[in-house]
Amino acid sequence: MTASLEQLRRCHFAVDLGAARTRVYVKGAGLVVDQPSVAAVNTRTGALIAVGEFAEKMTGRTPDYIRVVRPVTGGTVVDIEMAQRMLRQLIGDRTRRALRRRALRRRPRLRAAACTPHDSDPLAQRAAIETLVGLGARRVELVDTLIAAAVGCGLPVERPEATMIMVCGAAATQVAVLSLGSIVRAERIPVGGEAVDAAIVQHLRHQHELMLPSQSVRPLQLALEGNGLTPEGPEVTEIHGRDVATGLARSVKVDTAAVRRAIQTPLTAVLDGIGKVLRDCPPDLVADLADRGIMMVGGSALLPGLDQMLRQATGMPVHIAEQPELCAVEGLGAMLEGRISPMVLDPLGA
Repeated sequence: MTASLEQLRRCHFAVDLGAARTRVYVKGAGLVVDQPSVAAVNTRTGALIAVGEFAEKMTGRTPDYIRVVRPVTGGTVVDIEMAQRMLRQLIGDRTRRALRRRALRRRPRLRAAACTPHDSDPLAQRAAIETLVGLGARRVELVDTLIAAAVGCGLPVERPEATMIMVCGAAATQVAVLSLGSIVRAERIPVGGEAVDAAIVQHLRHQHELMLPSQSVRPLQLALEGNGLTPEGPEVTEIHGRDVATGLARSVKVDTAAVRRAIQTPLTAVLDGIGKVLRDCPPDLVADLADRGIMMVGGSALLPGLDQMLRQATGMPVHIAEQPELCAVEGLGAMLEGRISPMVLDPLGA
């Protein structure tokens, strides 16, 4: 599925369509869009009211005739038309005109690249292609999110050495071992940051009869400030919300140790996926990983205490990329700009 570097160098822009945020990289200009993958629509007229951060702020606060939608789920476009309308507004007319001029000046075809989750089915790949074709692209190259993220965080994926990457997304977690520029073993777990947030919300509702004010605000950020889930964090955190029975505003003090126990269930699935990848890997590659460990990328990699839990469960070093949420789109940008030089494996002569 991953396009060749020669094909990617011909692309003019790259898009990382995530469940939480959409990012657009333009060749020669860098990252031009980094906004939530949210759109607000007037159901009476069908008009698009807002996209990005402003639309996300409207979640849970709109009248009946305004609907806030997310056209991307788990890295897969589920509403092509809405995704196209959202991207047009996020990119803007000026950037689109500049892209078309650049394409016409150099080549007759506007080319684009896009990230797709590992082992995505043909329908999901087709949806990503159709979304970018609607923006004017005449050719779309698809890149595996795992490889793009590994390139973006600086892992030596082209060498004959094992590197392990863990892409922590909003709706799914992808784990892979890479070597010689390819995926050796990979696993996609349908558990991400949203599942952890849902576990915390459920804990607050059942144990404290409290509902958080809005789904647009990450419950984890409200519940676990500072060191959060780490043992060095606060023992008790005060949270404001709505009482389930009375509907009135109420504050409760939550035991962070209980919250740590509440999120163990979704995170156990992630640990199982890591174990499966390691069990299926050749022993030589696993030996390399004992020293190099796991590189965590993606927005949910910043979940407080997740790296410590993985370190304790696997016994391997666990690292978080410098800007984990931008690794995939930066990797695409590095491929577009030609900053990656793969190891050339020429066939030996007789």
